[in-house]
Amino acid sequence: MIPQAKPAIGDEEVSAVTEVLKSGMLAQGKKVEGLEKAFANFLGVKHAIAVANGTCALELAMMGAGIKKGDEVITTPFTFVATTNAICMAGAKPVYADIDIDTFNISVDSIRKCISKKTKAILPVHLYGLPANMNEIMEIAAEKDLIVIEDACQAHGARVNERFVGSIGDVGTFSFYPTKNMTTGEGGMVTTNDESIAEKVRILRNQGQIARYEYSMLGYNYRMTDIAAAIGIVQMGKLAQFNERRQEIARMYTETLKDVVKTPVCPQGYTHAYHQYTILGERRDELREHLTRNEIGTGIYYPKLLYEYPHLKRFRRKCVNAEYVRSRCLSLPIFPQLTEAQILTVVEKIKSFYK
Repeated sequence: MIPQAKPAIGDEEVSAVTEVLKSGMLAQGKKVEGLEKAFANFLGVKHAIAVANGTCALELAMMGAGIKKGDEVITTPFTFVATTNAICMAGAKPVYADIDIDTFNISVDSIRKCISKKTKAILPVHLYGLPANMNEIMEIAAEKDLIVIEDACQAHGARVNERFVGSIGDVGTFSFYPTKNMTTGEGGMVTTNDESIAEKVRILRNQGQIARYEYSMLGYNYRMTDIAAAIGIVQMGKLAQFNERRQEIARMYTETLKDVVKTPVCPQGYTHAYHQYTILGERRDELREHLTRNEIGTGIYYPKLLYEYPHLKRFRRKCVNAEYVRSRCLSLPIFPQLTEAQILTVVEKIKSFYK
């Protein structure tokens, strides 16, 4: 079986975890501090705050940026539910903009149509590892005095020109889930150059604590452990290599499938991290069944738009492009250990289906 995704864990990560276990210092400590410094240096931001997972990162980014009840946050319905959950948990209302039919990312034209007097922020998702149109999004934000919160949970190392995603908006968020471009097992990161946002996020992630047993606000236990951070420090050293391999795999897929299905695009000046390699194909469900029969794993990211779930249907806005893509998207196997022979097998089986 060729899996659709697979963590890339080696002996170095095992040794790093063993070192922490033997130290007896398992909770948030020096390893977390080390990962935060390394990640901030990598992105070129002043602050990186490690948290328990990507959902925590999104929630803390919302609160750190001052998003509250009555606010509206413009985002995409074509993403993982955590993006909308974070908006709703802050008491705000998600306003869904349609996506660009080619990039699958949030459409700037649609963003403009969604702006109201209650709009407080734009939350672009760098879907599948491809940066959203950050230049125009930042222009809109400056024009309308809006906050930009980047969901970079799928886009570690992706860039717009020479700027890494997560360093462009007011605040960025990352996930280190096992199959992401780099992992800590479970974990996340909030990134920002804003001192006030960083301070509030640090306090909120640790029960509202400003000093030992001194609390200034309600807070959460959203801390990362040193065990997770130890894995992350090793993974950071491998991220460039991992991303290069993902880009090689993507090139092979595109070269061999571009005349068979719609393959991903990457606008000039952008660097795609290829967390997913997602095609659009007719008879998608039949194709997936065909690949499953041939022991090839695939994923549908995402089978429903967020406003199609019963508890979110009150936020529904017709998003024609998103509905079109949702019905045809299929993510192929992509992870650093994927071999050329496995890639060719995937390609062969897709071509045989469409003959």
